[in-house]
Amino acid sequence: MARRPTIADVAALAGVSRATVSFVLNNRPGVALTTQQRVRAAAEKLGWTPSSSARALSTGRARAVGLVLTREPELIGNDPFYPAFMAGIESVISESGDGLMLQISRPGDEIDTYRRLAADRRVDGVFLTDLRVDDPRPALVEELGLPAVAVGADGQSFGLAQVNLDDRPVVSAAVRHLIGLGHRDIAYVAGPQEFRHARRRQLAWADTLAEAGLPPGPVRSGGFTAEGGARATRSLIDGPDRPTAIVYANDLSATAGMAVAQEAGLRLPDDLSVVGFDDVPLASWTHPPLTTCRADATDWGRAAARTLARVIEEGTAPDVELAPATLVVRGSTGPAPSATAR
Repeated sequence: MARRPTIADVAALAGVSRATVSFVLNNRPGVALTTQQRVRAAAEKLGWTPSSSARALSTGRARAVGLVLTREPELIGNDPFYPAFMAGIESVISESGDGLMLQISRPGDEIDTYRRLAADRRVDGVFLTDLRVDDPRPALVEELGLPAVAVGADGQSFGLAQVNLDDRPVVSAAVRHLIGLGHRDIAYVAGPQEFRHARRRQLAWADTLAEAGLPPGPVRSGGFTAEGGARATRSLIDGPDRPTAIVYANDLSATAGMAVAQEAGLRLPDDLSVVGFDDVPLASWTHPPLTTCRADATDWGRAAARTLARVIEEGTAPDVELAPATLVVRGSTGPAPSATAR
């Protein structure tokens, strides 16, 4: 194999020192234009490109951004949101040659994970997702001097740049859609209550029912998981007052709930209507196709990556408000069954 050209080879061909080559290729001032042209021509002729490690040493940067997910490892692969979110991040950072460092942390190890990332200078900044009530991370990254972007903070004042999507209007739209179909017994399968976005979605469901003069239906915890969604659905449909519709906090729990309901002999949507949240690719392929709230996770990732890059470069960035989520009506919702039919 041919030897990879080095900065010394570029310097020799251009007839300058290695320091001059470094200055030119890192766009530093003080080098004559003719010399710059000679160095760049030599680099192009040799096919020389800087290694990521050399570039990191010259700029003092890790050339990587971090995403710490504090969930059980086996649950990460089952959640369709994060692969799409990370794809959005990668589509932006790949343009500059940066990388994404994913860290899976157990709940008790989370703070130490961020401290290690900062102490070892393994990343230039981090994304804070799954923001929680009384979340310690915004204060922690400020203490560590670690650039960060809060994803889905809903305008809460964390002192960080934010990338937000208001998910309340679309949940309200889903509930109004069901009410318009004649449903009056509308249950909710909730996400983990420590997460701010899980609370927001449940509150939007409850508020919309109240505005329509309807009592809140039963609530079950689904934990954003298939197992939780299945368990919650069994509890709801086996009870004496089975709801005619169920709104789920995410598509994963909704698709599991649909399977449980159909296994129990219920026809969707004749006996039970179902609404999810996220609009993951599987949603349009369920039977019947899932009515859901579409939030573009890939777009979230792109916007978060651009915002974090600006925070790293400039120290701050304006907040970004993404386009609201939209209701996608498919075959899993239909007119409410009559009381006699139930």
